[in-house]
Amino acid sequence: MSLYHVFSLSPELLQSLTPRNPPAADDQQTQKLPSEERVSSSSSPSTASCSICLGIAFVDVDQQRTHFRSDWHRYNVKNRLQGNQPVSESDFNQLLDANVELALEDSLSGSESSSDEETDSDSDNVNTLVSKHNKRSRSESPEAYTRRTPRTALSWFHSPPSTQIGVYRALFSSNTPEDAHLQALKDMQTLVTGGRQWAMFMVAGGHFAGAIVRVSKTGSETEVQSKKPKKPAPDTEVLRHKTFHRYTTRRKQGGSQSLNDNAKGNAKSAGALLRRYGEQALRDDIRNLLSDWEEEIDNCELIFIRATGANRRIFMDYEGAPIVKGDERLRTFPFPTRRPTQSELSRCLQELTRVKVSHFTEEALRAQDEAYLASLPKPKPTPIPAPPAEKAKVKPVKLSKEEEVFREKWYRLLGMVSKGRLEPLKAFWEREGNNLGNTDTRIPEWTGEKRTATLLQLAAHSGQEDVTDWLLQMGADPTIPVPRLEQEGQEEEGNEEESRSENSSRKRRETAYDLAQSRGVRDVFRRTAGAHPDWWDWLDAAHVPSVLSKEMEDERDEKKKARRRGLKDRVREREAKEKEKEKDEPTPVEHSISAIATPSNGPRKLGGTGGDVAGTAGLTPEMRAKIERERRARAAEARLKQLSH
Repeated sequence: MSLYHVFSLSPELLQSLTPRNPPAADDQQTQKLPSEERVSSSSSPSTASCSICLGIAFVDVDQQRTHFRSDWHRYNVKNRLQGNQPVSESDFNQLLDANVELALEDSLSGSESSSDEETDSDSDNVNTLVSKHNKRSRSESPEAYTRRTPRTALSWFHSPPSTQIGVYRALFSSNTPEDAHLQALKDMQTLVTGGRQWAMFMVAGGHFAGAIVRVSKTGSETEVQSKKPKKPAPDTEVLRHKTFHRYTTRRKQGGSQSLNDNAKGNAKSAGALLRRYGEQALRDDIRNLLSDWEEEIDNCELIFIRATGANRRIFMDYEGAPIVKGDERLRTFPFPTRRPTQSELSRCLQELTRVKVSHFTEEALRAQDEAYLASLPKPKPTPIPAPPAEKAKVKPVKLSKEEEVFREKWYRLLGMVSKGRLEPLKAFWEREGNNLGNTDTRIPEWTGEKRTATLLQLAAHSGQEDVTDWLLQMGADPTIPVPRLEQEGQEEEGNEEESRSENSSRKRRETAYDLAQSRGVRDVFRRTAGAHPDWWDWLDAAHVPSVLSKEMEDERDEKKKARRRGLKDRVREREAKEKEKEKDEPTPVEHSISAIATPSNGPRKLGGTGGDVAGTAGLTPEMRAKIERERRARAAEARLKQLSH
């Protein structure tokens, strides 16, 4: 396996390697980062990978399923649906660090045994990150927008004719440019006195696992001759390790107790107290362990930490912390991880130190580059909004004193008409009628009255019978059409509209009679039409259906009275019949006596009983005595009646 160890690559392979940079969206001559060929040394070229999360490859199906349940994958899926570019896991963890207030807590829970199943993180947290990313993208100017090619977790190198190896970018310094990764990979092969050391820590759901490992062979300054040949030094060696677990999350509920307290307030259950104590104990245990390993941590080249949200603050940002925030050695695991255990740390160490190998020809790589460039989402053109046209501000017209008085009179007039104040209206009209016009004067537009055009239409629409009658007697025109409520800018359509039939035009055009809301107001129009048929074209232009004379009203009143009298007579007859029926019906006592007197062998009604015993069965002694007294009383009355005759 040393052939594929990142710190033990053969010199021949290193000399034949050339870097393969990811193809840019605007450069057709560059090549695609081979995501499909990312396979491990023990896997076939058909190993599964995630095309959304920068082509990350998976060793087995379980690892693929774990990745699909991770927040990183779900964040990239939502970002892709919004037309944004995916991010690497390290960038995603940086987003979590920059948004500590979100308190994205890992929701793992369970026993200390290793398990591939993890509880999904809260989807609201991922949505919050996506929405914040969208707001930040929208705030950028269109000129600052550039189509960036997503970075992958692996840096790939090509060895002719058909071999490719991939090394995780996390192993290189963040200050090393991509074109210098090959030289950095060659420098990794240099032996270091004491070997290269890494620190690896994981914490999630109350589980913690930490280790100090040596990842390269030790370089010796002087070689001691020995008769017995030495065993080859292992590629990796665990120097120190520690795992422990505290109860911090509810089983199958997910989320830490502190996250639940921040969202809903402090719970007062016994389990909540235990979980709070577990969180504090877990924090103290981890920090005590870091203090014990402080010397080894100082000698480490890289520090890998798997922790999200508040858990990440356990390792730094406290007094005397051996790990300083912003340390160049800090890294996150660039692939999905499972529950923190010692075996999981060993698996992650193998994943980091083993290069990924694939075998594709240059023609196949070129075809993949073209397919990759075609699959990149095109940037959405951001339209530059045109400056809104400034609307001309309508300056309020300054009214003269006479105009103010004139408008006040109109407002008073409309109020009296709509409220039916006839006597004040008559006095006001005698005094101010000449100044306001006549009864057919159009109501001014500045009054805000758009439904009616004249005082008669306003009175009819308000249901004021007396005012309507007074206006008709004053000569108000009932044939004036009601104004149409149309949208601004709409006008009557040409000659074709005017040439429609008379019936259809009548249906469209309304008059004061059409606005009447009650029968009394309509009778006012009909009564006036009958009394003064020569004043207006009542039946056609005014839309009055028929006239109403005094004789017709009297006849209608008589019919009403007759209907009422007939109704009262029918009610009296019905009441009399009910009283007679009540007299003919026997009393409840008679029913009981007749039931007792019915012979047992005679015809009986359905459900009835016969005989004295059967008729009084189920009754209390008091009821039996009462029935017997009633029977004897009726028998005595019958004898007295016979004697009287």
